Amino acid sequence: MAFSRSCVVSLLLLALLAAYAAELFTVQAAESTTGIRTSLIDCGSACADRCRLSSRPNLCQRACGTCCYRCNCVPPGTYGNKEVCPCYANMKTHGGRPKCP
Repeated sequence: MAFSRSCVVSLLLLALLAAYAAELFTVQAAESTTGIRTSLIDCGSACADRCRLSSRPNLCQRACGTCCYRCNCVPPGTYGNKEVCPCYANMKTHGGRPKCP
């Protein structure tokens, strides 16, 4: 009885490990073929950090959230550093002005 219970537990752990490895391989394969990251950053906290010194925090948070959702990137700091996230830096409004704070 003890042998069969430990055998079942071992097989269960082995199956979970195999499933995890297969998922990891699938995610890496998707990233390499599409160029799109599948892991997402926490846009709420990243934009809160970015907009904490803004004179219009609600507007900054909304624009930053849109840019973060589309680019999955927010530059560090409260201003500048946009070269870190080219997608974030190149996004424009309908009027041609920079969209992302």
